[in-house]
Order: sequence, then C-alpha cells, then structure tokens
Amino acid sequence: MNILILNWRDIKNPTGGGAEQLTHEMAKRWVQNGHAVTQITSLFPQGKRKETIDGVKFIRMGKWWTVHVLTGFYYRRYLSKKTDIIIDEVHWFPFFSKVYANKKTIALTCEVANKLLFTIFPYPIAGIFRIIEKFYLKLYKGVPTMVISESTKSDLIAQGHNKRNIIVLPMGFTKPTNLKQYKKEKTPTIIYLARLNKQKGIFDAVESVKIIKQQIQDVRLWVLGMGDKTVLDDLKNQIDQKDIQNNVTFFGFVSEDDKYRLLAKSHILIVPSVQEGWGLTVPEAGLVKTPTVAYNVLGLRDIIEDGISGKLVATHPKALAKGVIDLLQNKKQYQLLQMGAMKRAHSFDWDKTGEVSLSFIKKYL
Repeated sequence: MNILILNWRDIKNPTGGGAEQLTHEMAKRWVQNGHAVTQITSLFPQGKRKETIDGVKFIRMGKWWTVHVLTGFYYRRYLSKKTDIIIDEVHWFPFFSKVYANKKTIALTCEVANKLLFTIFPYPIAGIFRIIEKFYLKLYKGVPTMVISESTKSDLIAQGHNKRNIIVLPMGFTKPTNLKQYKKEKTPTIIYLARLNKQKGIFDAVESVKIIKQQIQDVRLWVLGMGDKTVLDDLKNQIDQKDIQNNVTFFGFVSEDDKYRLLAKSHILIVPSVQEGWGLTVPEAGLVKTPTVAYNVLGLRDIIEDGISGKLVATHPKALAKGVIDLLQNKKQYQLLQMGAMKRAHSFDWDKTGEVSLSFIKKYL
C-alpha cells in the first residue's frame, strides 16, 4: 500500500510539536509493516527538499501558509497514480485533498480550533480562518477521520460528522531508554513546557506565580520553550512589573536529556493552555513522577484523570495558583498523584497507535 501524508510540518521542523511526533511514529510503523509512506510538508531553514527518515520519504515545498496549495498541483502531476490512501492532516484547516482525491482521503484531526482562533489571531484574520473552518467541517462530514481524543470526536459529531466514521487513536509517547533519576528541588518548583504564547498560557503561568508567591515566597517557575521576541519582551516586562524576577528562570529550547532532568527535579508541571489536541507534556512529566495541574479544557481533560494522575482547575490564574498551592501543601495527596501520573504515563504506547491507525486505513482502502 502506498500511503501519502499531508502535514504542514514534519518531525525535523523546529516549530513541530506533538502532532508531528504522532504522525512520524505512526508512519515509521506503517513502513515497518511493509507499506510505502511519503509525506509532503513545508520547507524550513536548513531543511532538505527531499530526504528519507526511518523509511519515510519526505518532500518539502513552500511555507506553512502555501504548502496546502502547492501540494494539490504536485499531487495531480506526480503522485495521483502512485497513491492508494491520503492522510490529510488538519491543523486549523486541511489540505482539501477531498476535492481532488475524494475516495482516497482519510482525515487526521488533532483538534477543532473554533474559538481558539480568536485567541491566536486578531479579529479580522481569526474571522476568516473561522469561515474556512466551518466550510471544511461541512465539506469533510463524510470523510473517514482519525482523532486523538474523545473531546475532538465530540466536537466533530456536534458539527454533523457521522460517529461511525470516526476513530479515537490510542496515544503514545516516546519514552527515554536510559531515564535517570533525580531528586526533587529543595525549593518548591513548578515547570512550564510549551511554546511561549497566549494560546499555551504562558502569561497565565506568570500571573499564577505572583499569586502563589503570596503564600509560598520561595516558589520557582522554570520556563522551557521558545517564543517570538515580541512575546518574550512583553513577558519579561510583566515579570518586572509583578516583581517576580527572582522567581522565574528561562531555559529556552533544551535537549531531551535536559528536558527530562528538569521535569524530574521540579515538583509540578503546569499547563494553562486554552485548548490542546493531546497534552504530550503531561505523560512526559508523569514518567518522572511529576504530576500536572492544568486547565480543565479540551484535550487536557482527556489525558488527566482528575485527582488520580493530576489536577484539573478552572481556566483562570487564581484557580491555577490554588491548585498548585493545595498540592504543594498536601504531602499525602502529592505522593498519590505522583504514583498515579507515573502509572498513567506507562499506559501510552506508540505500537498500539500504529496498529489501530493502520487497521482503520485498511478498512477504507
């Protein structure tokens, strides 16, 4: 079987995230099962136009905002007769392969953006993207669809999609082979691991530190992740205004080893995101016995068992701060959530993801 994946980013793209890891982990397992897999994606600085990684062939073209259009022309000219199935990955909107390869298209939808668009973009642009989203949701009603959470499945059903055509993939994450053990910091330490933007909640994270500091003066926030210079400047100005300069440390982009080291040494992962497809950082933290306090939003409520593997709180910095304070001051509950988070993390397996997704593809071949 010849499988073509259409995704705006790939596993090597520096702006890639959990969705790209999911895509690649499935793709390389499809290759291991004897299938040919090609992915069309956007170019990035120093990225090769063509290369093969783990048996998956990559073709890169255009930017993230042009690759959708370029892909349609490229497919019609070079790949239409060589492709059995197209995995059309949806990030805000799909590649619209249904228009030129209707019977071959299967959608992979990580989340329905909806109101999230108005958090990310200014009103005129967000409004245009929302119109496009409404259009594609209607167009893709009959398309077989793979999703990564029950929340996304419910969103699609609410938009009129047939639940019989939707499958929720069991998720996995890549566990380190030689995971080192570290002692927790002596100082109460919370950690933020995501891109630095409004959508991921970095400003709420900083505001929560100011609130936590009123009860736990020596609290520390470790910030892991990159962001635009304008966001960083705004963030540092707010930190200065709140007088929490000594409580916040920026690490920027870190290696996998350093990521797990810092996750292991911190006490709590905070995830104040307004919406997630699937919160990959949650099981990563759980693997090293670091429970999560997160907003009770789409995606996160699918991965966190409230009161068992983490805490879900209302979407406000005050609620986030209270959740952290309660957990830091209740040793027994903290230890229970540590064990629950670790157990939950070990339940996720990429092999199962690859197996279930491949069976779904064969069903619609």
